[in-house]
Amino acid sequence: MEIESSKETQRLLQEILGLELAGVIRFTHYALMVRGPNRIPIVAFFQGQAVESLAHAQRAGEILTGLGGHPSMGVAPTEESHQHSVQAILDESYVHEKRAIETYRRLLTVTEGKSVFLEEYARSMVATEEEHVMELRKMLRDLEA
Repeated sequence: MEIESSKETQRLLQEILGLELAGVIRFTHYALMVRGPNRIPIVAFFQGQAVESLAHAQRAGEILTGLGGHPSMGVAPTEESHQHSVQAILDESYVHEKRAIETYRRLLTVTEGKSVFLEEYARSMVATEEEHVMELRKMLRDLEA
């Protein structure tokens, strides 16, 4: 039996692919821009986020092509605030991750009850992104105090 794929499912997977590729660029940029005494662990964190975003993009692209879609070469818009304090880049990361959660939730809504595979994929990605948001909130606590 073949997985049912709607145009909306494919559109959302394309959006996810572009968003995750934008994350690769965003997190790589942040890793390059971090300064200060805590630079090394923060750079490692953002490098890890970039690697993970690439894996997420590749996974979304694989699913999209498996459903007969054609991934574009586009990347979601990535705004540059030119603010590079640790708090600023963590705040921007938080916004990016919240956007990812919203997009994966929309995919979950579209696939719910139609495909266990796609539903579980979306559900697991929501959980992953929620965990990232939780980590960012913990990292921001001392900076906002």
